[in-house]
Amino acid sequence: MRRSGTLRAIAGTCVVALTAAGCASTGDVDSARADAQEARRLAEVAAEDAAAARVAAEAAAKDAREANEKADRIFQQSLRK
Repeated sequence: MRRSGTLRAIAGTCVVALTAAGCASTGDVDSARADAQEARRLAEVAAEDAAAARVAAEAAAKDAREANEKADRIFQQSLRK
């Protein structure tokens, strides 16, 4: 008897959950879908921006290394004189 009551309670909970889930209108679902698509688009734009920033940072680091090497050569030459 106790098991039967537990099964009924579980079944009742499932019915309530399914009913609540069914209350979302098509407009709500479409709105959520549009929000998700916009979030995905923004994430893709952010990823593209991050990739461009990484390329720019790598180029700047290369330029900085070259400038540092040039400054070192100039300094070494000044020590030899």
